[in-house]
Formats: sequence, C-alpha cells, structure tokens
Amino acid sequence: MAKGYWIARVDVHDEDAYGKYRDANAAAFGKYGARFVVRGGNFETMEGTSRARNVVIEFDNYETAVECYRSPEYQHAMQFRSGGASEGDLIIIEGYDAP
Repeated sequence: MAKGYWIARVDVHDEDAYGKYRDANAAAFGKYGARFVVRGGNFETMEGTSRARNVVIEFDNYETAVECYRSPEYQHAMQFRSGGASEGDLIIIEGYDAP
C-alpha cells in the first residue's frame, strides 16, 4: 500500500503563534504516526514560486494522512495559525507504489 504525504509550503508572519501551532500539532502527528521527511532546511527554487518553509510529512497511507488533517487534534492546532500567523499551501497526496 502506498504511503500518504502532506506537502506544505509556509510563510510565517507570527513566530510566537506559529510556535504554539507547532507544539499543538504534535498530538495529532503522534496519534497518526506521522514522520517528518522534510522540515525546513536549505533549498533553492529552480522553477516557479516558493515560500520560506517547506515540510513533507509521511503517513502509513493516504487515508491516514487525510484522517490526521480532519482530526479534532489537528483542527485544534490549526486555531493557532488563524488570524494571520502564517500563510501557506498544503496538499495531501498518495505516494507512488510501483515496481
């Protein structure tokens, strides 16, 4: 079964509020077995546009990735991002599982 991934690109406008979001999202990520593959780090934009931070989170499968996003734990964490703390793009995508 293919893994599921969150791919996020984020610009943070309020570090304190975003820190509270980061602390709170640990409950959802722990519950759903999330594993950070990319969390920040150096990057170069070769084509298109970018944001200041990039994150890739791996889950056992696509369904679990979606469940985590919709969970009460993650929805609670998202409250700390509201009101302009950050601006970003997030997709949930199924990994490639072929020979």
